Amino acid sequence: MRKAIAKRRRLLANSGKAAGILSGIARDRVDQLFEYGRHLGLAFQIVDDILDFTESSETLGKPAASDLRSGHLTAPVLYALEEQPSLETLIAREFAEDQDLDRALTIVHETGGIERSRDLARHHAEIARQNLGHLEPSESKDALDGLVDYVLRRCN
Repeated sequence: MRKAIAKRRRLLANSGKAAGILSGIARDRVDQLFEYGRHLGLAFQIVDDILDFTESSETLGKPAASDLRSGHLTAPVLYALEEQPSLETLIAREFAEDQDLDRALTIVHETGGIERSRDLARHHAEIARQNLGHLEPSESKDALDGLVDYVLRRCN
């Protein structure tokens, strides 16, 4: 799963870079498009991590909290661990006791893990947007900017 996530980020980053190269723009601007894609991909992934805790299994098309069940420590969990170290015990024993997973989910929701993750997604989205600053106003630039908005709307 983590390989698929890294591939998604690289795909977005390299797609931005390829578009710049094919457009014949200067190397520093190609690098900015790469950074746009990289940070958009990071924001997208963080939002996916948030949705794993805030959406239903029906909406997600997979079991809710599936990353946590699988032992993947995503941004909401890492932030929750900072505030509530007892979460580590539940994770370490792989939710072996009856109420472990429910308690872990409660901890993630009651701490600032989800909101701090939203802030992190917004941060990466803003960096992505800043990397569009060199582009002339156009429909293409508007579309790229719109992707940033789309990613953030998914978790609000």
